[in-house]
Amino acid sequence: MRRGWLVLRILRSFAVYAAQDDGRFGDIMRGAMATDTMEMTLGAPLTVLSEEEQMFQQSVREFAVERIRPLVHDMDHDAKMSPDLIREFFELGVMGIEVPDQWGGAGSSFFTAVLVVEELSHVDASCGVIVDVQNTLVNNILLRWGNEDQKSKYLSMLSRDTVGAYALSEAGSGSDAFALGTKAEDKGDHWVLNGQKLWITNAAEAGVFVVFANANPDAGYKGITAFMVERDFPGFTVGKKEDKLGIRASSTCELILEDCHVPKENVVGETGKGYKIAIETLNEGRIGIGAQMIGVARGALEHAIAYVKERKQFGRTIADFQAVQFQIADAATQLEAARLMVYNAARLKDAKKPFVREAAMAKLFSSAVCEKVTSLAVQLFGGNGYTKEYPVEKFWRDSKVGQIYEGTSNMQLQTIAKTILTERL
Repeated sequence: MRRGWLVLRILRSFAVYAAQDDGRFGDIMRGAMATDTMEMTLGAPLTVLSEEEQMFQQSVREFAVERIRPLVHDMDHDAKMSPDLIREFFELGVMGIEVPDQWGGAGSSFFTAVLVVEELSHVDASCGVIVDVQNTLVNNILLRWGNEDQKSKYLSMLSRDTVGAYALSEAGSGSDAFALGTKAEDKGDHWVLNGQKLWITNAAEAGVFVVFANANPDAGYKGITAFMVERDFPGFTVGKKEDKLGIRASSTCELILEDCHVPKENVVGETGKGYKIAIETLNEGRIGIGAQMIGVARGALEHAIAYVKERKQFGRTIADFQAVQFQIADAATQLEAARLMVYNAARLKDAKKPFVREAAMAKLFSSAVCEKVTSLAVQLFGGNGYTKEYPVEKFWRDSKVGQIYEGTSNMQLQTIAKTILTERL
C-alpha cells in the first residue's frame, strides 16, 4: 500500500500553482517523498499533524479556496453541485481516501478523511458532505463488510468516477432507524425490493446506493439487510429532490423501489445483519459530520474576524471594542474545543480503540458550536450579515443540519448516557 499516493496525486494536480508559487509545492513534494508521512510521534498533541496530513490539509485548503469558493454562491442559489467539481474530487483522489491502492484509492487513514471534510466545509458544506458520505459511509461499508468481488467492483468505481449514497431513512423511520418498511423478498436467484427511502444525500449524483431493506419483517430489526443497488437496476428510481434551507448544493432526494431486482451477490455482509452494519457505520459517520461542522464554523469565524477588523463605528473598528473581542475569543475557544473532540474521536477510530461515546460527543458538541458561531458571525456583520450579498448567512443556514442528520442531538445524548450508565465503576 503506497501511503503517500493520494498526497502526491493531489500535489501533481496542483502543478499549475507550482509555477506561480516560487517552487513551494516542489519543496513539499520532495519532503513527501523523503518521509514516512503516516507515522506520528507517540503521544503527540491532537492538532499536531504528520507531514502527510499537513500536505493533505494544505492542498485541499488551497483547492477549496481557488476552485470551490468562486462557485459557492451560484451552487447555493441553483441548489446544484457543479459536475466539474465532482469530477475534480475524483481526480484529486478524495473520493476514495481509505480505499486501498489495489482498487484505485489512496490507502490513507480515517483521520485524513476528517481533515479533507473539514477543509472543504470551511468553504462549502455541500462539498464537504458529498465527500464525507462517500468516504465515511459508502466506502466504509464495503471496506468492512463487502466481500472481495464487491470490493473489486464497487470500490474501484467509487474511487474512479462514481458517487455513492447511503439509503436508510424513510418517512416512518428517522431516529427510529429500524422501523423501516422497505421489504426485500428472496426470489431464488435474485432479490426484489419494494419501498420508499427519504432524505438520501448524494442521490441525484449517485450511481450506486447502499439500500437497507427488511428481508424478514417477522424478525423485526434482525431481518434488516444491506444491498448494493445500482442506479440502472430495473424498478429503481430517484424521485423528488428536496428544496432545503442549507447545504443546498448537496442533493437530498427520495428513492422509489418498485419490484427492484437486485442480484443475489449484492447482499453486503450477511442477510439479517444490516442493523449491525447501519449502527456501526453511523458511529463513524458522526465523526465526519463533526468535521463538517468545525469546518463550517471556522469558515464563518474567519469571515467575521476579517469584517470586524474593517468595519468602523464611532471612529474605530468594531474589533477595538472589548465586547466584540470577548465574543470572538469565546467563539474561537469553543471551536477549538470542538476540533479537539472531533480529532480525538478520529484518532481513536484509526487506533482501533473504542470511540462510540467520543463520536457522539463530538457530533453533539460540534454541531451546537457551529450553530452558535455562525449565528454570531451574522450578528457581527449587522444588517449586511442578513443579506445574501455576504457569505455568513449561508454558513448559518448550513449549520442547522448538523443537529439533525446522521442522528439528531437527542439521539447523541441517548448514546452518551447509555455508554456512561452501563459502565462498571
